[in-house]
Amino acid sequence: MYDGINLDKIDISGQPPENEPERQYYFMAKARAYVKAERERLGRPLMSEVVTFGCQMNARDSEKLAGILQQVGYELTEDENADFVIFNTCTVRDNANQRVYGRLGELNGYKRRNPEMKIALCGCMMQEPEVIEKLKKSYRFVDLIFGTHNIFKFAELLCATFETEGMIIDIWKDTDKIVEDLPVERKYPFKSGINIMFGCNNFCSYCIVPYVRGRERSREPKDIIREIEQLVADGVVEIMLLGQNVNSYGKNLDKPITFAQLLREVEKIEGLQRIRFMTSHPKDLSDELIQVMKESKKICRHLHLPLQSGSTRILQQMNRRYTREQYLELAQRIRREIPDIAITTDIIVGFPGETLEDLEQTIDMVREVKYDNAFTFIYSKRTGTPAAAMENQVPEEQVKEGFDRLLKVVQETAREQAAKHQGKIMEALIEEVNESTPGLVTGRLSNNMIVHVPGNEILVGKLVQVSLDECHGFYYIGRVV
Repeated sequence: MYDGINLDKIDISGQPPENEPERQYYFMAKARAYVKAERERLGRPLMSEVVTFGCQMNARDSEKLAGILQQVGYELTEDENADFVIFNTCTVRDNANQRVYGRLGELNGYKRRNPEMKIALCGCMMQEPEVIEKLKKSYRFVDLIFGTHNIFKFAELLCATFETEGMIIDIWKDTDKIVEDLPVERKYPFKSGINIMFGCNNFCSYCIVPYVRGRERSREPKDIIREIEQLVADGVVEIMLLGQNVNSYGKNLDKPITFAQLLREVEKIEGLQRIRFMTSHPKDLSDELIQVMKESKKICRHLHLPLQSGSTRILQQMNRRYTREQYLELAQRIRREIPDIAITTDIIVGFPGETLEDLEQTIDMVREVKYDNAFTFIYSKRTGTPAAAMENQVPEEQVKEGFDRLLKVVQETAREQAAKHQGKIMEALIEEVNESTPGLVTGRLSNNMIVHVPGNEILVGKLVQVSLDECHGFYYIGRVV
């Protein structure tokens, strides 16, 4: 594991190793020498910021980037007027790309005032050829561009920015490599995400992810267990297993293993208190997984199960590979087997060809499943996906009206579900001091609901019993008991 590596003892006078991650340790040591020299020349510390756009997998990648930056000698800041700024980008929606272009304009202003500033871009957006062409043409001030498949090479690419003038572009179309055991600067000392797999094989017609993240690749279970054991030894009490579709974990391994079997092994780790995972595709959620969750003392009582639409016709157009009836039967089975579970979901409104009848079926599904919360999205054309070329794009006014109707039902249902727990005593992991209300700390229940209780920073990172005294729809006010 990386913690046993002393960068100062690595000989950087010779050729770098061929094998990973030893090769990256060499380049971290080399980058540290560059940063040290620059720091001495300027007579001050070098500052860096990692800006994350997108999902929890991106957030985990950003922790790795921040860990490497810190190990090579940068100090982390939240100010984009820094010596090194990296945008870890998302490309799920076109407007995510536009946000990045807008923010790059601001960085250009900083770089004009500080020409030695380094700007890097990585992540899903960088896997699109048209994006790279636009950056080469209109954003020549960017120093480094790399994608999702070679993020582990960051130290090596960082060294190149000290050795080479002009824009460096290193994009891989795909990969079968998984390189871990690199530094990580965790946002929270008491909880952490863990990548268990990368990529996606589902090709939902509205989604760009399989094209930018590549095909499914699972990590070996022994490597996952080893990483979690080290995190627990470092004070982590809650982990989240991350993958585009965790339910298909293990299928491509030399010795296949199911996600449920992996969960059983993770649960055996002493000192680990809570296990979460994201995201589950309904088509792959097995009876075995339901049984493991039912019997577990550590798996949190929360399941994110994206619906996207309550209409079988629209689901077929989306290439979701389940029907309305199959999803409903699955959700009811989960509720029956695990009565205290919270189910959350994703829903898209305005998919091409969606009628008022289709929308009604989605609204009915929200009422039937009784979601504890839902992330609702207005469909937006994603260039490069099959759905973008579909006819019958829904008029904007109809989409907006439908979205508002759906959101109202989602909120009503979520409030009803939350109200059922008022007056109960449940366990919460206190995550932070409440910024808006002095004297309160904020915790998260096993079912993923938020509770605010009186307390101070001493409680942060602790699991405590709390009384849920007042339900305020999407959060509770309570007290430690």
